[in-house]
Amino acid sequence: MSAPRKRWWRFATSATAASVAVLVLGALAPAGAAPATISGMSVDDYVARYDHPMGSQIARVEGDHSTAQTQAIAAGDVTAAASVEGIDVSGHQGNVDWANYWGQGKRFAYVKATEGTYYTNPYFAQQYNGSYNIGMIRGAYHFATPDTASGAAQANYFVDHGGGWSADGKTLPGALDMEYNPYGSTCYGLSKSAMTAWIKDFSDTYHARTGRYPVIYTSTNWWSQCVDGAFAATNPLWIARYAASVGTLPFNWSFYTFWQYSSTPIDQNTFNGAYDRLQVLATSKG
Repeated sequence: MSAPRKRWWRFATSATAASVAVLVLGALAPAGAAPATISGMSVDDYVARYDHPMGSQIARVEGDHSTAQTQAIAAGDVTAAASVEGIDVSGHQGNVDWANYWGQGKRFAYVKATEGTYYTNPYFAQQYNGSYNIGMIRGAYHFATPDTASGAAQANYFVDHGGGWSADGKTLPGALDMEYNPYGSTCYGLSKSAMTAWIKDFSDTYHARTGRYPVIYTSTNWWSQCVDGAFAATNPLWIARYAASVGTLPFNWSFYTFWQYSSTPIDQNTFNGAYDRLQVLATSKG
């Protein structure tokens, strides 16, 4: 991103409005629907400029040290641990061939819905509905920018643009993507206590709107630098670590729910449990 935040803020806000109808009506849109041009920009240019995929900043700062062997270990191919394989996607993947990933054994997916209060994924309907239609359990995620709007404002924006939850047995609770700042200081200029308060504001607002607490996605390294609060009692953990093991978990979590173990050739994840437990996560309020 070459343009400073303030220079494109107003443009991004107005540009997003053009895609709101597609996202709000996502459940009704055909899975193969192609997004329209947004405010004179091609959709792909819009995505390239404003979309930060889950883990993109973790891979940038911490690196992706996964190999074919570590991916096999994480995926459970060489262990006896119960797990379920999945992926996460954003606007950068465009229209996803969900049948291909289903054939690879992927059984869940997280789809980027929003970033800040200025970006909505123009491919959201195809990705969110397509994963559902192929048979996957799916959920939506939000890339947080805590220096641009309050946690409550971003949670409401997320829910209003595809990040809600329904008790249909196929929808995972929304995920809050907390990682390095793509635009500046690692912790977005916030103290640890202020960041903790921001996350709680988002989490409590999302819970009030949906009846579910969001999954929190992060890396141990980022969390230890930027947050001093405990969320293990309410929020499932999605840990990012591109290696053969998850390593040390962030403060106060003794258990991880999802593990993003590689960013290549696409973001790859595993659920820490058997398929019936994934179904429970998709149906149980909490």
